[in-house]
Amino acid sequence: MQFIDRARIVIKSGDGGDGYAAFHREKYVPQGGPSGGDGGNGGDLVLLADPELTTLLDFKYKRHFRAENGEAGKAELSRGKDGETLLVRVPVGTVVRDAETGAVVADMNKPGKRRTLLKGGRGGKGNARFATPTRQAPRFAQPGVKTFDREVELELKTIADVGLVGLPNVGKSTLLSVLTAARPKIANYHFTTLTPNLGVVQRYEKSFVLADIPGLIEGAAEGAGLGHEFLRHIERTRMLVHVVDVSGSEGRDPVEDYEAIRAELAAYSDKLPALPEIVAANKMDLTGAEENLKRLTGFLAPRGVEVYPVSAAAHKGLEALLDAAVRLLSALPPVLEFEEEELALRPQYAPGFTVEKESGGAYLVTGGDVDRILDTTDPDDETSMRRFQQLLVKTGIVAALKEAGAADGDTVRLGGWEFEFLP
Repeated sequence: MQFIDRARIVIKSGDGGDGYAAFHREKYVPQGGPSGGDGGNGGDLVLLADPELTTLLDFKYKRHFRAENGEAGKAELSRGKDGETLLVRVPVGTVVRDAETGAVVADMNKPGKRRTLLKGGRGGKGNARFATPTRQAPRFAQPGVKTFDREVELELKTIADVGLVGLPNVGKSTLLSVLTAARPKIANYHFTTLTPNLGVVQRYEKSFVLADIPGLIEGAAEGAGLGHEFLRHIERTRMLVHVVDVSGSEGRDPVEDYEAIRAELAAYSDKLPALPEIVAANKMDLTGAEENLKRLTGFLAPRGVEVYPVSAAAHKGLEALLDAAVRLLSALPPVLEFEEEELALRPQYAPGFTVEKESGGAYLVTGGDVDRILDTTDPDDETSMRRFQQLLVKTGIVAALKEAGAADGDTVRLGGWEFEFLP
């Protein structure tokens, strides 16, 4: 299965159903009152952290996720059905960002966690809701709140306590296989590991999650090799085990290898070099390892970095390495969690309006306040039109037209409506 750890998707909650305008019809009741029902609420869009998912591959083939709209209201005060909630499943460890602002809006860091990203639009009120002692037969209803598409970026960051880092072919996968029940692909060539592999280490009564991060090479932070694709998976780890081929079996110098990886971590993020680390000097069963171990230990001692000689292939030195990891983890804070912000919503009607005098002398009024008033006005109903005039005064549109120079008889345009100004 192809491993994908970044994806962009478009999400939308359901629109609210429109309210309904109707009047009660019954034999011998010639003037029944308003009976239009409310519209149903639109469905929410909810994320679910699913432990059975390990990649964002599904989002490569499906990018649009829209919850169900609410049903419109009906006659006889019948309310429309609410839209179904849309559950979008993502792997545990997925971080969701607003593609427009970059803000983290969800950190799906625990199995089963749910996060409501978008609430469904509210259903509109039926005309029965607008009846008053002085307005007994309203012919207008309220439209449901319409919602908008939002683009978000999904980024999978492996959740592990300890990350294994190092150059390709230094024995990280072998070390993971002997310390845990994980069975990663192991072979004697570079880039055997193409995805982060996880395993659980049990030491006495303590346990922790160990991640084998695909091998880094020089230039990884700039995109060379495979490392750039997986450096993000190190960010959540609480500490690092830096695996070095201390035998120099491929003609490389262990000290230079260590420095190369540290440079790549620093180039990617200033947080990675600050992670606590210990060094596993692997392949101690090979010729030349003892001499190189002395040089590596001497180089790292002034930095306070502990070196543990091990042979993953021969299963030697592992107890001391594990004890050191458990001891260090006991003093460290839990796995990094990102602070979540709310996804910024665009209102159905952006508040406000503008008045502009056109070249022909007419006055054009536009904006969210205008759209809201027009959507809830029935031009064929006298009561609705009186309410329309009251709203023009209440929102300040009449005052703004006067200030702009509109006089008695001037033409005013609101949306598709045109009328004479009567101040």
